[in-house]
Amino acid sequence: MSIRHLVKTPKKLIEVALPLDAINVASAREKSIRHGHPSTLHLWWARRPLATARAVIFGQMVNDPSWKWELEHPEEIPPNNLKASWAKSRKRLFTIIEELVRWENTTNEEVLEKARAEIRRSWQETCELNADHPQAAELFNPGKLPAFHDPFAGGGALPLEAQRLGLDAHASDLNPVAVLINKAMIEIPTTFAGRGPVNPKARLSRDLVGQEWKAARGLAKDVGYYGQWMRDEAQKRIGHLYPPVEITAKMAEERPDLKALVGQKLTVIAWLWARTVKSPNPAFRHVDVPLASTFILSSKAGKEAFIEPVIGQDRYHFTVKLGVPKDAESVKRGTKSGGSHSPFLCLLSGAPMPFEYLRKESRAGRMGARLMAIVAEGKRGRVYFSPTKEIEAVALSPIPEWRPEVEICHWPGRTNVVEYGLTRFGDLFTARQLVALTTFSDLVQEAREQIKKDALAAGLDDDGRALCVGGSGATSYADAVAVYLAFLVSQVANHSSSVCGWNSANTQMRSVFARQAIPMVWDYAESNPLCDSSGSFSNLFERQVKGFEALGYGTIGIAAQADANTQTASVAKLVSTDPPYYDNIEYADLSDFFYVWLRRSLKNSFPELFVTMAVPKAAELVANPYRHGGKEKAEKFFLEGMTQSMHRLAEQAHPVLPVTIYYAFKQSEVDSDEGTSSAGWDTFLDALIRAGFAVSGTWPVRTEKEGRVIGNDSNALASSIVVVCRPRLADAGTISRRAFLRELNQLLPEALDEMTKGAGDDRSPVAPVDLSQAIIGPGMAVFSKYAAVLEADGTPMSVRTALQLINRFLAEDDFDHDTQFCLHWFEQHGWSDGKFGDADTLARAKGTSVEGVKQAGVLFASGGVVRLLKWADYPDEWKPETETRLPVWEALHQLIRTFKADGESGAGKVLGAIQDKGEAVRQLAYRLHTLCERAGRAEDARAYNEIITSWSAIESAAAAAPKLKQGSLFA
Repeated sequence: MSIRHLVKTPKKLIEVALPLDAINVASAREKSIRHGHPSTLHLWWARRPLATARAVIFGQMVNDPSWKWELEHPEEIPPNNLKASWAKSRKRLFTIIEELVRWENTTNEEVLEKARAEIRRSWQETCELNADHPQAAELFNPGKLPAFHDPFAGGGALPLEAQRLGLDAHASDLNPVAVLINKAMIEIPTTFAGRGPVNPKARLSRDLVGQEWKAARGLAKDVGYYGQWMRDEAQKRIGHLYPPVEITAKMAEERPDLKALVGQKLTVIAWLWARTVKSPNPAFRHVDVPLASTFILSSKAGKEAFIEPVIGQDRYHFTVKLGVPKDAESVKRGTKSGGSHSPFLCLLSGAPMPFEYLRKESRAGRMGARLMAIVAEGKRGRVYFSPTKEIEAVALSPIPEWRPEVEICHWPGRTNVVEYGLTRFGDLFTARQLVALTTFSDLVQEAREQIKKDALAAGLDDDGRALCVGGSGATSYADAVAVYLAFLVSQVANHSSSVCGWNSANTQMRSVFARQAIPMVWDYAESNPLCDSSGSFSNLFERQVKGFEALGYGTIGIAAQADANTQTASVAKLVSTDPPYYDNIEYADLSDFFYVWLRRSLKNSFPELFVTMAVPKAAELVANPYRHGGKEKAEKFFLEGMTQSMHRLAEQAHPVLPVTIYYAFKQSEVDSDEGTSSAGWDTFLDALIRAGFAVSGTWPVRTEKEGRVIGNDSNALASSIVVVCRPRLADAGTISRRAFLRELNQLLPEALDEMTKGAGDDRSPVAPVDLSQAIIGPGMAVFSKYAAVLEADGTPMSVRTALQLINRFLAEDDFDHDTQFCLHWFEQHGWSDGKFGDADTLARAKGTSVEGVKQAGVLFASGGVVRLLKWADYPDEWKPETETRLPVWEALHQLIRTFKADGESGAGKVLGAIQDKGEAVRQLAYRLHTLCERAGRAEDARAYNEIITSWSAIESAAAAAPKLKQGSLFA
């Protein structure tokens, strides 16, 4: 018998209930927090919010109040008094979570200790329960919590929060950039926690004598000191490449706004360039014409500025103008054509320049750049200048001594720069940017040597061991500080590339990774890394230092490079992980952008981590059709790899604890007509089940910031599902399709009821938009607990089929016949007209008639036309107690009409009069909201959502309303 058969597993809180609304609110808010957030250390794509990670790990560790009774009474229905007692206990746990997820409490020791105490209490209960286990000494030590492991650690949010909750945290990833981020998050801060700074300024400062260097404060002080040293040294070495603009009397002649500034020197914050190619018109073939997507510099009200091209016979130049342009549309369009095949027009001749022409020119090395405008920082905001030959000459004068020659992996739509001849990472930077970034990289190595000397002078012992081999002396400390300094170079690179755009709305530049791609940018903004504006070294450095505020708390942390398919770090550990999302983000391909600079700065400190010239890609679990030779092969690679990595987790994870796995939906998946079903989601779940996992719960969490979706970017992440898993029993049997459907129909109504009705303050309801995702949990719990669900022909049912059957449940009909008719008619026609013949056929199938539904007062039917009445068409003087035929459909829409007219109190009166239908009304509102969301009917969805979100208040109003007498509802 296996170890897993011998353990006794208390059901965990996350397998039963979570205060989802509180978690989602905190997670959404956190996405807007920049100052003091650890994410400012280094960019990583699709980070999970700390609040979500903290709540999920807490829920994995804490026993649900029902655990003891359910172990003693398997598959029995508990009595109501016990349910009430459990609900009260859950409310106490929910209160802890609600406090725990608030950003203000991230480092609040009082709040954290409450959570840790609850975790320790549950662990002790679990250990006592398994005291007679043959491996109790190894697996169930009541004095030591199990360690945590995330095999796809990425941005480090999950191991960081496990560490904060008192668990030793282990993080591993194949990607060396991710490994370094995790070292910076969980390993370095706790290794050097509580130590004072070593820099001479801090050691000699009287103000800092006796200072308590709690957590990572001392480390932060040193990063601040040596970061400033790097900035000052860079100014000495390359400051001449970033000269200020001196305002002359001649410049002020045509610009009255500059008269008060004559004689002043303004710091330039950006130079705006347009790429150029040779004109396709033979008459102007000798001219490099600009590819400008817009000539707008600032669209801020009252501060408008734009570029005006001045055209000669066969030449042109740019001049900056202030105010609103006369032909605003033309200026906004730049030299774009507005067409899809020929994106730009020749500025001189108007000749179209198709994409193929642009690719041909750029690949032939005939793509250049022309300075269009200069942006400087004035006392009252941005000041815009026309370019000069002298300023352009300075920008083009540097000769870089080094450039990263790593090739950019091409994935059409994600790395389009390759199609235009920018095939190596060095091609993404101007010569001046290459000189600046190389200078900063070299300064990291110089700073490391100085830190080591200062650490020795400060009395820190030196064991001669580097950080990468577990050292903790002066050498190791120098390596540690150098990591954060190297991260600054990465951050500057993200804001100092020729694929950074200019945002005219907020007059700031966009970073390279405004989205998860390296797109082609035709007119780019070259920032000044030595100024103090957004994207500069100083600005990024200030934000980074504040990120230390949430680090250095908790137990030990260890980050290592490992392939998830072969790692062994998960043995006997709590596992929560955020694996790659099928084909959504090419982590390795994108990480090369940072890796080339990090390697230059840190390869001597971390030789094994930077042994390769680029980030390892062959084993990366991403369904990349261009890497694997087609979509089918890529899907097969992902499925097999994900299955293998999940199988390792199923085998290795602590046998008494559930595993949680995040799956983030792309916008296109959420908007799918099939509900929560897509190739990525299906493949992911298929891999879990093949790996030997059974799903015991799913929780839809709002891990992405609202408004994240840019344009039609269907790859933008929309939301996540946290999938709760336990290993499937080795002796799990099979079940027929018919029996599976029977079990679904028994279980899902109760699960849906639990998800939607709430229990006062005991549980927050699942939001309507999340319902189609949340219902997957109990549905897949049925599907995945069996070795197979067999179709009529004996073949195993696919995950996609199971998902479709689960999704279909939300549209199944368990209402009265009239409401069934209305629900299906609405799905097909909404509020529009339909044919009587179609309505008659549907009505007969639903056991009613068109005339009967019309008599119920919810349908217009005349002259062969049938149309559902909208709530605004319902009569004001409605008396439900006189109705002889009252479908749930009518009750709901009368409730909506009254709510809109008289608010919660009026709706409460209606609900009080139809209390026997109240629950069905609420369920119908949920179903209609889901239907409208999928169909894009925003106004209708909003009306149903208002009823759902106000349901508790409407119920309270109904309870407080006086008992109704005949005819008194609207008296």
